[in-house]
Amino acid sequence: MDPLPGAVAEIRGFNRAYTRKFGLLDEQHLGSELSLGEVRVLYELAHRERSTAAVLARTLELDPGHLSRMLGGLRRRGLVRRSRSPNDRRASILSLTPVGRREFQRLDRKANAHVSGLLRDLSPRHRSELVRALSGVRRLLEPDVEGRAVVVRNHRVGDLGWVLERHGAVYAEEWGWGAPFEAVVAQVVADFGKAHDPRREACWIAELGGERVGSVMLVAHPERPGVARLRLLLVEPEARGLGVGKALVDVCTRFARGAGYRKVTLWTQSVLTAARSIYARAGYVKVSEGPNTGFGEGLVAETWELDL
Repeated sequence: MDPLPGAVAEIRGFNRAYTRKFGLLDEQHLGSELSLGEVRVLYELAHRERSTAAVLARTLELDPGHLSRMLGGLRRRGLVRRSRSPNDRRASILSLTPVGRREFQRLDRKANAHVSGLLRDLSPRHRSELVRALSGVRRLLEPDVEGRAVVVRNHRVGDLGWVLERHGAVYAEEWGWGAPFEAVVAQVVADFGKAHDPRREACWIAELGGERVGSVMLVAHPERPGVARLRLLLVEPEARGLGVGKALVDVCTRFARGAGYRKVTLWTQSVLTAARSIYARAGYVKVSEGPNTGFGEGLVAETWELDL
């Protein structure tokens, strides 16, 4: 007996349940004036420093004509802008406007809340089962990108505990920084968890193949209006060299610009050469340094800043 008809019926049944549950058939996705396709375009532009229509069409597997009409609508709404490429006058660079970035962030938060609501209806065991099943589906359908594509997402329940645990473990193993360092991280995490303004502050998690491999935060400076602080950049040892750190710093920069900050500052240690290299390539400049006796011997603390 041919097993394909039964498999086809199961997959089509899943598609019906999935599109209904997530409201993918709604003309106005997530209660906005945008379609699902338009929201996907905003997502891609929000996670790229810049892009072209050709790259978007390939990434989203869309007909170029259909994509062109969507981009026209997004430009008329003031969400997307088009500029000439400095390297090829025939090419146009697409990017989000400040309004577009704020709209994407609003929709992204709403999508996260919607999915969180669906997951809360499941028991912990069923949640884990669902995540494993969906990860398996993705690996089967996209075997070439599984485990290689860096995905940066907003934090969700459970991530802040992971950020604290991994900072403590990684820095203790690699640098011998013990409880005093972990206490500093715990305070940063607690302050963010207790009260942060999602319009101007955020925490992101980097994933590879569905596994958490990095983190970063951007928060308002408590004493300098208009200045943001980049905090708690971490890349797991097995994920280094894959662009995780750059992706996390880049998302901070884009968010800070969209939120209206004029400068981003950060505090690091001179021995953290890999992180310092990422900051330098992103345009940060070291502005001061001094001894740090808080959690290690002979450490030199540095302050770096980026003008936006």
